[in-house]
Amino acid sequence: MATRKFSVPHGFYSFVGISFFLSGETEEIIADVLGVEVFRQTIAGNILVGSYCALSNRGGIVHPHTSVEDLDELSTLLQVPLVAGTVNRGSEVIGAGMTVNDWTALCGSDTTATELSVIDSIFKLREAQPSSIVDEMRKSLIDTYV
Repeated sequence: MATRKFSVPHGFYSFVGISFFLSGETEEIIADVLGVEVFRQTIAGNILVGSYCALSNRGGIVHPHTSVEDLDELSTLLQVPLVAGTVNRGSEVIGAGMTVNDWTALCGSDTTATELSVIDSIFKLREAQPSSIVDEMRKSLIDTYV
């Protein structure tokens, strides 16, 4: 039976934020399998961190009630610019309304032009060039089987 080996390509996150609901054992498994540092975090007091943010290697959008201090702390930790915002005409549940990578974002059909403009700006989507996309995609694939 082949075991997949995952590697985090250069320039990609080397840590994961998790909910306080997850057990210590689950935290260790995540750290071991992904080879990343794991930390427990809230966003605007919400413990379901994946539901209240969308992140890429270029930026992130978080719950609109996130304090400036929390934004600065998260931005420093993640080393990407962050903005508080919404999707789907004011929905605070960012993770349910959009998904993003370094090259594109997919948003719900109710997302307004203003929200799309913020998303485009914070994730620097217009800066993604076709040749650089291919190079980065190659780096992010599972590259070896052990």
